[in-house]
Amino acid sequence: MKIKNILISQNTPADFEKSPYADLKKKYSVNIDFYKFFRIEGISVRDFRDAKINILDHTAVVFSSKNAIDYFFNLVKEMRIDIPEEMNYFCTTDATAFYLQKYIQFRKRKIFYNKNNNPKGVFDLFLKNSDHKYLIPCGADSLGTQYTDFFAEHHIEYTQAVIFKTVPANLIEEIEISKYDMIIFFSPFGIQSLKYNFPDFEQGEVAFGALGESAAAAIEAEGFTLHVKAPTKENPSITAAMDIFLKEYATRKR
Repeated sequence: MKIKNILISQNTPADFEKSPYADLKKKYSVNIDFYKFFRIEGISVRDFRDAKINILDHTAVVFSSKNAIDYFFNLVKEMRIDIPEEMNYFCTTDATAFYLQKYIQFRKRKIFYNKNNNPKGVFDLFLKNSDHKYLIPCGADSLGTQYTDFFAEHHIEYTQAVIFKTVPANLIEEIEISKYDMIIFFSPFGIQSLKYNFPDFEQGEVAFGALGESAAAAIEAEGFTLHVKAPTKENPSITAAMDIFLKEYATRKR
């Protein structure tokens, strides 16, 4: 097995030359390309209405990501819904709460967030405000979360609302998959997209790498061989794991 061309299934880093990938490229004289294997898109107003969820039946909204915020307010705008001033917002991290300012002003709304980013902190907030009826905007692949389990356990009213979905990118027209000797995946969606775009793909001598347990499990579930994995005790990052692998398998070393 010799590695010359590597495909990273993510967008190119904002400053590639300062990234660890640039170091690997120079150190082992390999080519590294970037292309995200999937994209996120909002669901249509029609699909949302088919779910028979009334946003205004709820007194609080839970946001766990920037995507959830963006697609929620885009949907609200398309549906021409006026969110009342008394609506409450619960954010699972301070970064999510600060991003919320893109759409609403803090002084005019009731916003609660996990200030110390302690995993248990947000659950304390829910318990202190258990009288609300919560709306949880989420992706189609995020149904059934630790938050819904918590609400159900403590008999707190909630509704999950799918507002966006993950779909495969059009890889067939954008990349020549056969030229790559190594592909790095970051989520199960990447594996799904590979299978969707190239149903006859055979791994052969292509090395697969994964960041995270879910991506690694998805690779092995499809019958593929996993060669590089992170994080581990020895390799906290995917680039560190790649470095060790390339020491043995890079086409040319310096």
